[in-house]
This record gives sequence, structure tokens and C-alpha cells, in this order.
Amino acid sequence: MELFPDLPLESWRDTKERLHRFLQVVGKIRLAGSPRRNHWWNVPFHLTGQGITTRPTGPLPGGDAFCVDFDFVAHRLAVRTLSGRSASFPLTGRSVADFQRDTLAALAALGVDVRPEHPYPYDLPDAKRPFAEDGEHRAYDPAAVTRYWQVLSQVGLLLEEYAAGFSGKTSPVHHFWHTFDIAVTRFSGREVPPADGADPVTREAYSQEVISAGFWFGDETVPAPAFYSYTAPEPADLSTRRLRPDAARWSPARGSHIALLMYADARAAADPWSTVLDFLDSAYHQGADLADWNPARECPGGITDPRLRERGGAAGTSGTPGTSGTPGT
Repeated sequence: MELFPDLPLESWRDTKERLHRFLQVVGKIRLAGSPRRNHWWNVPFHLTGQGITTRPTGPLPGGDAFCVDFDFVAHRLAVRTLSGRSASFPLTGRSVADFQRDTLAALAALGVDVRPEHPYPYDLPDAKRPFAEDGEHRAYDPAAVTRYWQVLSQVGLLLEEYAAGFSGKTSPVHHFWHTFDIAVTRFSGREVPPADGADPVTREAYSQEVISAGFWFGDETVPAPAFYSYTAPEPADLSTRRLRPDAARWSPARGSHIALLMYADARAAADPWSTVLDFLDSAYHQGADLADWNPARECPGGITDPRLRERGGAAGTSGTPGTSGTPGT
């Protein structure tokens, strides 16, 4: 299994467009059926050993709950309930309209009465066309979809390691269906007045100062896979600060700037994993320094135990990767 296997956007663009809409169909069901969390943390997908999941959603009348899983090894969608019932169907051979119909039918067969409030694409070129009328997007390359999940999983593990270095408020590592990226976000704890004209999604997402890090698979704006980081609100002169490695750059993005390290450049590095972590760390520290974040919230290695930090994080514990992490065992 190659670390960060090649996945050029052009090699699976049509499949990605279809899959993106599949994720939005199910994501909007999760949005309709789950309690709202700050910054929309209830909405994104989480990774599993074979794909992605909504996580358990409910409760339903009578105490039941349901979960919707994409299996990107067998290429099926599965709906399961807490009571042990299930329904599934193949992801192949279906348009977006077919997929929405079959997903809602699977839910109904299990007695789940949860429907998306606005069954239209979000922030996509066909945002005015309901999913039920989309017979256009039909491409589905199983090999490309499996590779997408493998890349997603490897990046997810890297972001978990990056997330461990901050003890303040931090989001889960999660996969957003509206932007088709995987991200983790750190918060300074300071509130931010909403921007004039901001929509409800943006107001909730950026109600506090954040530095976000993540990865996307390419789109019309950046037509290639890339790791990224941004600080919001963006402090003055951020885009003049140096990033590591030299291949990284600041790019204009909707009136501000985003730090980019192209996936191809990371793959070409002698140590891709460490190169990406160093990139994310450099982007974070440039933003945190200019925005005057509290450096005490940094915890290298995920350690906040003061005695272990004084000793360099090694003594008195077997809490290394692959162990229980319990001190003194």
C-alpha cells in the first residue's frame, strides 16, 4: 500500500462529481436527523475501516436509531438501525436521481422517516436542480473511488497526528460533504463578529477565530489535490510570511489567502508525511503568531501532563502508539 497514492483530478473528475452529490444526499439526511452542534460538527462524515459513515443518528420514536455507511471497498450504501435491521444497495449503475430514490426507499423500508429539508446540491454549479432530476451524473469508477477512500484515510491519520499538538478547542477530523474536503480546525477561544452579508452556514462556522488545516481532491479553483491551511479572520501581512517547505505558497481565496502544498509536491518529498506535518505546523504558527494566540495551548506529542512535559514526554509511561496509553502500565 503506497503512502499518498497518485490520484490526479482529471483521472476521476466525472466520478468525483457524481460521488460528491451522493455524499450531499446522505449528508443532508444526517443534517435533518441529528441535533445541531457548534460549527456544524454534527454534519460531516467520519472515516471507517471501509469507507465513511454518518455515525448513529436519532433517536427515532421508540428509541431506535439509524446509521448510513458508504462502503468504498464493496461499493455499496448500507442503512442500519440500532435494532439490528438493515438495507443496502450497490453504488454502481445509478444516477444521482436513482441514488436519492433508493436511499430514501431504504430508509422508509426500515421505518426511518427522515428526509432532507432542501434536496438540492449545495454550492455546486447545478444548485438549482433537485437531486431527483439529476440523471446526468452517472460515471462511477470503483478503483478510483477506493483510492479516494485510501487517500482520505491516510490524510485523516496525518491530521489526527497534527491535531494532537493543540490542547485548546479542536474539531474532530472530519470529511465535509459540501466542500468534499477533510479538515481539522483549532480555535483561539475568541469570538468574531459576523461579516456583513454572511450566510447562516458561514456565520456558524466562523463565529470564533480559527486556524483550519486539511486536504481536498481538487476543484475548479485549484484543479489538483492539495493540502491547505488558513487563518480566519486573516491577520494583516499573513501572506508575506514564509511557509515550509519551499514548494508551499500562499494563494488568494475569496478575498483572503490560503496556504497550499500541492499533493504532487508532498508525494515527491523524501519524507512526505513529515513534510506535510511541517507545512501545516509552519502555516499554523504564522497565523497564530500574527493573531496573538496563546502558545500555552500547544502540546507537542499530545502531552499535557506537566511532569511528562518536563521530562520530554518519555518517562513514566508506556503511552506510545500501539499501546494502551495508560501511565505506569
